[in-house]
Amino acid sequence: MPHRILTLNELADYLHLEAGDIRLLVKRDEIPHRKQGNEVLFPQIEIDSWASQRLLGMQDKEIDAFHKKSTFKMHDLSERHTLLPELIKLNHLEAFLEGKTKAKIIRNMIDLATRTNMVWDEEALLIGVEKREELFSTAMPCGAALLHPSHHEPYMFEDSLILLGRSRQPVLFGAPGGAYTRFFFLICSQEDRIHLHLLARISMICRETDVLDQMMDAEDAVEMHRMLLAAELEMINKHSPVYPRRDANTM
Repeated sequence: MPHRILTLNELADYLHLEAGDIRLLVKRDEIPHRKQGNEVLFPQIEIDSWASQRLLGMQDKEIDAFHKKSTFKMHDLSERHTLLPELIKLNHLEAFLEGKTKAKIIRNMIDLATRTNMVWDEEALLIGVEKREELFSTAMPCGAALLHPSHHEPYMFEDSLILLGRSRQPVLFGAPGGAYTRFFFLICSQEDRIHLHLLARISMICRETDVLDQMMDAEDAVEMHRMLLAAELEMINKHSPVYPRRDANTM
C-alpha cells in the first residue's frame, strides 16, 4: 500500500525504533511527516525513501547494529522462565508427520516451519539442517531428534521458534543403538545463546519427564501442545523449586 499513512506508534513498529526516537527526529525536522491537528502522521512512501537513503549512508558498524536491532528479538533465558509458550504455537506442531526416511522427515519439518510465515530463508534453513545432520545425527535414544541448522542468524527468521512433528511411524534417524525416532523438534534460533539454551531445555524435558510417552497417545496437536508446556513447567520446578519464604522473626 504505497499511499498508506502511518501513526507514530505504527512507524515505531515499522522502523523498529523507539517512539521517543521518532519524536526527536520530528522535533529536529529530520524525518518526513505531516501534522494533522495534534497528531503527527507519516506517509509510508516518503518514509521508505528516507529510510533507504539513511541506511545507504551508514557506516558498516552502524548497519550491523541497525540490522541486529531490527531483526533480533530478545527472550528471557532465566532459569524459571517458561520459554516454550513464546516459541511453539499450535500451528508449529504436526501430529501426523509424513515420511519414512531422514531426508523426507527433514523436508517435511522445513515445510512445517515455512507454513508459519516466520522463516525468511527456507533454502538456507534446509541446507543448514541437512549439513548439521551430516556431522552426526541429532536423534537421542529417548525417541526424539533435535533438528537445527549448523548456523544461527537473525536474518533467517522473524523470531526464534520451535517446531514439533510426531511421525506416523517409527523412523531410523541415526539414534544410538539403532533406536527408532518418532518425535522431531526443529529448533530455529536467531543466535547461539538462545540456541544452546533451547537445546539444553528441550533435551532435559525429553529425558527427565514422560512427555514423549504422553504425546505418543495424544489425539491431536492441541493435546500435544498442552502436554509439552506442562512438561516444561514440571522440569523447571524439578530443577529450581520455589521454596516458601522464611519469616525474619523465625530466623
